[in-house]
Amino acid sequence: MADERAFKVEQRGVAIGMASALLLTIVVLGLVALTTHSGSAPTFPQRLQDALRIDLLVILWVAAGIANVARLRFFSEQDIGGSGGQQASEQIRIGNAVLENSFEQAVLAIVTHLIVAATFVGSTPLIAALASLFAVGRLLFWRGYKRGASGRAFGFALTFYPSVLALLASALANVTALFA
Repeated sequence: MADERAFKVEQRGVAIGMASALLLTIVVLGLVALTTHSGSAPTFPQRLQDALRIDLLVILWVAAGIANVARLRFFSEQDIGGSGGQQASEQIRIGNAVLENSFEQAVLAIVTHLIVAATFVGSTPLIAALASLFAVGRLLFWRGYKRGASGRAFGFALTFYPSVLALLASALANVTALFA
């Protein structure tokens, strides 16, 4: 009974974190959409270049995750030999989990940002907002990881939902353009 109660509390924490991140994502992306003025349209190559430059912020989180695992291994007698021979310590397992999730999220984000750049003429402010949400989300995910699912839910969702909403907006815009 106590385990079931703890599970329900954890579920509630995850749901609140996810919903809060979704709401923040909608507010931030809505503000960007409302405040972005269409001036001179940048060329497609310029939009791609802007997206790749902005995504430096995204890929730095993957580099930070790799550096963190390397740092943890260097200072651990159990882990310095790598993951090939023995079971990793708790610190390395957490570091690898954060790195793996960051890598997955970075792939989704970067591909999404390139699709957004190809879809929307005024995409640079939107991509900057998406990358900023990604960076804040990764920081919160990393810091909250040890507190369990509810501790990392907001950070996870603040990384994931912006990409998903941007993909949905791009899909809608592209389908609409096909039938226009």
